[in-house]
Amino acid sequence: MWSSLNEWFWSEKLWLRPNNTWADLEDRDGQVYPHPRDLLAVLSMALALLALRFAFERFIALPLSHWLGVRDQIWRQAKPIRELERHYVTAGPKPKEAQMVLLAAQCGLTLQQTRRWFCRRRNQDRPPLSKKFCEASWKFTYYLFVSFGGFFILYHESWLWKSVMCWDNYPNQPLKPTLYCWYLLELSFYISLLIMLPFDIKRKDFKEQVVHHFVTITLIVFSYSSNLLRLGSLVLLLHDCSDILMEACKLFHYAQYQNGSTVLFFIFTFVFFCTRLVILPTQILYTLYFDFIEGSSPFFGYYFFNGLLMMLQVLHVFWFSLILRMIYRLIWKGKVRGDMAGVRSDVEESDSSDGEVVKKKPPLKNGVVHRPGVTTFDMLWSWAATHRDTQNFSRS
Repeated sequence: MWSSLNEWFWSEKLWLRPNNTWADLEDRDGQVYPHPRDLLAVLSMALALLALRFAFERFIALPLSHWLGVRDQIWRQAKPIRELERHYVTAGPKPKEAQMVLLAAQCGLTLQQTRRWFCRRRNQDRPPLSKKFCEASWKFTYYLFVSFGGFFILYHESWLWKSVMCWDNYPNQPLKPTLYCWYLLELSFYISLLIMLPFDIKRKDFKEQVVHHFVTITLIVFSYSSNLLRLGSLVLLLHDCSDILMEACKLFHYAQYQNGSTVLFFIFTFVFFCTRLVILPTQILYTLYFDFIEGSSPFFGYYFFNGLLMMLQVLHVFWFSLILRMIYRLIWKGKVRGDMAGVRSDVEESDSSDGEVVKKKPPLKNGVVHRPGVTTFDMLWSWAATHRDTQNFSRS
């Protein structure tokens, strides 16, 4: 049964153009072609990237945040109130007005005191600024190296400058070792991002990020299996170009270099618009939609790849609408609330909590200012401890 299901799933009629077979992608005459089994290497590569990320954040990004003066805000702690804590854990951090009134009556508090408790309790769960800086530093470093590496690999390739060349002699296009390594590195990175989503900073577009990562991973897997690496490499390179500027903008914002952050934000907006809303649809989608099946009839893989790329394009339009909203706030209101540096802005507290910050000088350690920071490894450990305590609290 498994063999028949596997044979049906990898049917030539599903994934290859008419008159093309999997035999065309078999290694021959010293030339190597992509095979789905090659993708098994991404499992170990994804784990290696996670280990590298932990080390990078702890030993490079965190000391860099201290050197740049990135400080974590110290919030006032909410008093331990059993009924309110149970509601916060089980029902959510933002109760409705009717629930707030009922909780206030049960605890013998005023409505304002109950609101203040939930505000302080939510502030306690805010991610530290150093955590944001470390996460952005890792992504910026990766996108910087992988973008320059990808451009160096594709610079002498004809399809980088003329997308219609992606179909030159397709599918008889041998696999180059450099392109293979770069392609698998990209796949491993997105798998590591998907693994870390529950532990990374949760942003307003969390669901959109999950969809984006799943679509990207699916596109990379099936484009590699169908030898669509030329087209896939162009899509990856276009995405990485704007992501570098986005993460750099965040770093400047967290380090309180607002002028530099604003300049990078406008540059990022321009690059995002050109690469994802102009070049991607007019070059990549166009050549896939028209040139790919020129002289043949549509098939399942054709609709499959076009559908996934259209899903990415819808996400690009959604994120660009967020960018335009930030530009409006920046120009007409003089500032952008929340995380101005990122399109995928952080979940910010909507309550007025200016008075909830404890102004405390950083402690001295051996005569040197010591600013505590939290890395991804620390967040994982804290999450495990909190999850255990929550279960014990619910059982009691």
